[in-house]
Amino acid sequence: MKIDELRKKDKKELEKSVQDLQKKLSDVRFKFSSNKLKNVKEIAQTKKEIARILTIINEKNYQ
Repeated sequence: MKIDELRKKDKKELEKSVQDLQKKLSDVRFKFSSNKLKNVKEIAQTKKEIARILTIINEKNYQ
C-alpha cells in the first residue's frame, strides 16, 4: 500500500492493519519453517509494511 493511502486512514484503521499484518507475518514464518513458503521475500515485505504503518501512527500521535 502506498504511503499517501496510509496517511489518509485514521489511527484505528492503521492499528487494525498492523494487527492483520502481524498475524500474516506469523503465518508466513510458520510456512517458512515448514518449507512450504515459495516467496521468501514475503517476510521482509511484510515487516517493512508493518514498519511503514507504525511510523505513520507515530506521526499522527505527535500531530
